[in-house]
Amino acid sequence: PILIAAFFGALFDFGSSKRPLRISVAVVDEDESEISKKIVVGMKSDASFDIQELGKPAALALVKQGKVRASLVLPKSFGEQAARALVRSGNKPSVMVYYDPSQAMTLAVVRGLLAQHVMESVSQAAFGGTLGGKLIDDARADVNQSQRLSDGEKRDLLSLFDSAQHLQQRAAESSATPSVRLEIPFEAKEQEVTSGVNRKYNSYAHSFAGMGVQFILFMGIDLGVGVLLARRLGLWKRLRAAPLSRSMLLATLIVSGALIATILLLLIYAAAIAFFGVRIEGSIIGFFGIGITFALLTASFGLLVAALGKTPEATRALAIFVTLVMVMLGGAWVPSFIFPEWLQTVSLIVPTRWAVDGLDAMTWRGLGFDAALAPIGVMLAFSAVFAGLAVLRFDWDQ
Repeated sequence: PILIAAFFGALFDFGSSKRPLRISVAVVDEDESEISKKIVVGMKSDASFDIQELGKPAALALVKQGKVRASLVLPKSFGEQAARALVRSGNKPSVMVYYDPSQAMTLAVVRGLLAQHVMESVSQAAFGGTLGGKLIDDARADVNQSQRLSDGEKRDLLSLFDSAQHLQQRAAESSATPSVRLEIPFEAKEQEVTSGVNRKYNSYAHSFAGMGVQFILFMGIDLGVGVLLARRLGLWKRLRAAPLSRSMLLATLIVSGALIATILLLLIYAAAIAFFGVRIEGSIIGFFGIGITFALLTASFGLLVAALGKTPEATRALAIFVTLVMVMLGGAWVPSFIFPEWLQTVSLIVPTRWAVDGLDAMTWRGLGFDAALAPIGVMLAFSAVFAGLAVLRFDWDQ
């Protein structure tokens, strides 16, 4: 469990590196105009992009091979048409975005960043230089010939064009790049929010919770299969012949199984704390409460396996399958917040979801003891159900 938890923790450790995650994108500039070149330069300077400027066949090949997440094609006359569409109504140029279907979640990010760089470059060109002057002259002619605009609206638009031309003239006289351009009118700042001191998502904390739950449940399977093996070897008859009550025999199975599970969980988290920076940021009492109730859940699950199983071989195979389904739905392999919304709701019916979420809450989320009450209560309820079914179905005579 420690090795696999370390692997999954490293796999999902997006936040430990100070380098931002960069989206690999291929750009095809078929226009090669001043505007399109500025767009490409702006995207290359953006920390969110890892840009490769290629021809169209090579760019599409990289998308097919999964080596880039998307390919953007700026068509011929894109710069002129985009600048014209900014100040005049009419047809807008199309930018083809070819994307890897396995990376569809990044499509919205690529489109948003593309819109930002296109807006900045096109607006700067529209308010300066020869192209900007021609665009405003054409727009002025359209306004004068328009039958839909009132006289007041025409005066206002023509006044706006006059102001834009004054800015262009100043830029031309000073031989400077026009400083007027339309930009995104806000800046987004990010900050991770948890209740812990580190205020950071620790992927190792989650992976150790998931792998700890999975492998300790495997131990519970061994507990139940061990009872079936004891029956096959005749050891169960010797136990039944001893001066021990049935309740004592079952209680020893649950207590010993819970004790072993607790020790295993503590050893796994000791390695996580010592080597992977995992910390109990929340309630220590809550952490131990969740650990102990999960240990009881494991022991009662093992007892249920023993009660329902027939042969050790068939029982082990079926129990492993059931356990893998539970840990998969419980978010042990990948965090449950990655699941679709409907699956997040459905997974609440499995006890492993409450165990993993409870351990997350006490570690990297840094929540208080009140956040541990629900997982503790749910796992105790499942433990009672498993133990009750095991007692009812347990075959004492075999």
